[in-house]
Amino acid sequence: MQKIILLLVMIASMAMVKPRKTKIIFFGDSITQMGVNKGGYIDRIQTMVNDLGQQNKYELTGAGIGGNKVYDLYLRLEEDVLNKKPSVVVIWVGVNDVWHKTSGVGTDIVKYEKFYVALIKKMQAKKIKVILVTPAAIGEKRNGDNPQDKDLDAYSDVIRKLSGQYNCSLVDLRKIFMQYGVDNNPDNKESGILTTDRVHLNEKGNQMVAEEMWKVLAN
Repeated sequence: MQKIILLLVMIASMAMVKPRKTKIIFFGDSITQMGVNKGGYIDRIQTMVNDLGQQNKYELTGAGIGGNKVYDLYLRLEEDVLNKKPSVVVIWVGVNDVWHKTSGVGTDIVKYEKFYVALIKKMQAKKIKVILVTPAAIGEKRNGDNPQDKDLDAYSDVIRKLSGQYNCSLVDLRKIFMQYGVDNNPDNKESGILTTDRVHLNEKGNQMVAEEMWKVLAN
């Protein structure tokens, strides 16, 4: 009888244990920093989670800092990511690495790849699922009409390569944004389609990013 009672107590205790949430950290620059604001892409993903009744399944955290480049992420990886023991990390960095080259403080593509690989390896060593995101835009004109399109395409190619090499999921926002511009920017405007200022997201941009990221996160 005592064994039966003990077994019932153990079953009841197991039933009371809350399932561990999937902790997702969004790791990036000012675009991610703004993503936690009302209407930002992280806030919109949280709304999707809530609407699906899955708020007890996921924990979303933004870890974006304005002006960050890939090596900034590497320097704060331990404190802002690894110490928080996430299940999933979404890396979205690259715009500043390209953009700031015009003022001599960007990141050349060889160093960009090396730091990016270091980030992936350190996270995967901790059994973290890593999702890579290509830099979307520095200007919304047709591809080739914005001054830094060539660099953005090259840096995006690096991320595409690494996603395959290290078996990481990919959100190819560069490709998605460029195609959206072809379909929805007949006047070839440099901003106002998915961004407010050629880089940072407007309402449509935040919604698109949220939807594209959720497609990968929900799998």
